[in-house]
Amino acid sequence: MKPNFIVTKASGVTEPFSIDKLKLSLERSRATPAEIEIICNQLQSQLYQGISTKKIYSEAFKLLKHHSKHHAARYQLKKGLLDLGPSGYPFEKFIAKLFEMQDYKTITGQIVKGKCVSHEIDVIAKKNNEIIITECKYRNAAGITVDVKTPLYIHSRFNDVRAGGYFKKEQESLNGWLITNAKFTTDAITYGKCANLNLLSWDYPAKNSLRELIDNYNLYPLTCLTTLSKQEKQWLLSHDMVLAKDIYSTEAILLKAGVSSKRIQTVKEEGLKLFKEGNSNRK
Repeated sequence: MKPNFIVTKASGVTEPFSIDKLKLSLERSRATPAEIEIICNQLQSQLYQGISTKKIYSEAFKLLKHHSKHHAARYQLKKGLLDLGPSGYPFEKFIAKLFEMQDYKTITGQIVKGKCVSHEIDVIAKKNNEIIITECKYRNAAGITVDVKTPLYIHSRFNDVRAGGYFKKEQESLNGWLITNAKFTTDAITYGKCANLNLLSWDYPAKNSLRELIDNYNLYPLTCLTTLSKQEKQWLLSHDMVLAKDIYSTEAILLKAGVSSKRIQTVKEEGLKLFKEGNSNRK
């Protein structure tokens, strides 16, 4: 790899290029050591001073897709979350699925009366005597962070809901969450800890982040699949489907989305390999 050159991150910040970061991102996709070595070697001729990390990611994705579609699908997981838009509603459905995988019953878009005003709660999750009220902050562009103003605002909303007594029977087990597909600033995390507000983001908390939970539960959004077109993905999202595994129950769903009968087997093969590998890694 070319030494001593600068890359530009999505936020506009520049930093020295790190081959180790590139290899780690490929390892997280579960690409094989041989695939990683080939991709890193092929990328050498495409690197230049000031190249964006987005460009590096894009080229690495293309090369990985050539070797393994299901590894490429996992590699573009972060982009898959960004593509759940343009509205934040599919992301809310996605987070509800995440709670359901942990045996919660969920409701999305519920209007709840607080002490002062009413609030629309993105996701309400219930299990036994525990009630979780969740605000989802979806971002559709890379490099955007969630700063301290957001948890400050969300915490005040949760306090108003708590004071309103809507969940008075389960008051002692009422917990507030703020979940985003982006990243939190240091001050946002500090405030969350201080205010006892649960935070979940792409990379926080360490070892139990949104990225790790998706892998642990095989909860890949259908938008990360490489064998579906943008139009096909949008059709599926508009029909309340957000998970890759939801679209394999019947071929009729894929046909209605516009997938030709000739391509269905390719689409199914990508998904089956993605889930099979995920299940084997959890054993």
